[in-house]
Amino acid sequence: MMVLYGIAAVALLLWILNSFTQANTAALAKVLKIVGGIAALGLAALFGLRGRLELAFLIGGFGAWLLGWSGFGIPGFGRGSQKSAGSVSRVRSALIEMELDHDTGDMDGSVLAGAFSGRRLSALGEAELQALLAECQAGDPDGGRLLEAYLDRRFPQWRGGAGTEEQAETPPRPSSGAMSQEEAYQVLGIEPGADPDAIRQAHRDLMKKLHPDQGGSTYLASRVNQAKEVLLDRGKS
Repeated sequence: MMVLYGIAAVALLLWILNSFTQANTAALAKVLKIVGGIAALGLAALFGLRGRLELAFLIGGFGAWLLGWSGFGIPGFGRGSQKSAGSVSRVRSALIEMELDHDTGDMDGSVLAGAFSGRRLSALGEAELQALLAECQAGDPDGGRLLEAYLDRRFPQWRGGAGTEEQAETPPRPSSGAMSQEEAYQVLGIEPGADPDAIRQAHRDLMKKLHPDQGGSTYLASRVNQAKEVLLDRGKS
């Protein structure tokens, strides 16, 4: 019992510090997770000694998860926040590489060439993005459509209020070129050689993220559909 009291006292002290300090909150949160994980493992050991193996396993798994031990965890708990390999889709044009996070649905990207080369889209203001859009429209139509989708999410009123709904009803124009298998894997965010079931699952998940209610883009949806077709046709050849 003294061990439990000691653990509780340390956890309470850290909670008080976390409530009243404004400095270095990220580091403090990390310390809290470590202390909480150690406390949970200690409590699990006590339950194990008392023969309460089901509680020991449950609390021990939670403690291991707090400590970042990927080999342990409670089924269905906390795993949704962990990124898996291939959790980001990438669509590339001559000037823009757009990224879509599968877990959060967040969209960002990089400028590959031109006046804003090397900049992240999230680091550009609306006026700079409008200038980049004009640059894309002059020589990179695919990049222009990618940037329009990004602007629709970040600045919903950038069209002046009238264009967004009309754009959603307009069928997407085809891409200016064929899609390679390598690009198709990047678009779906899956590893090369994935089986047909994994391809279909990635396609379904992405189409949910690209639904108009989620700020989706008909152009990006068309690229996701194209990627699915390219990879499934691969299996038939």
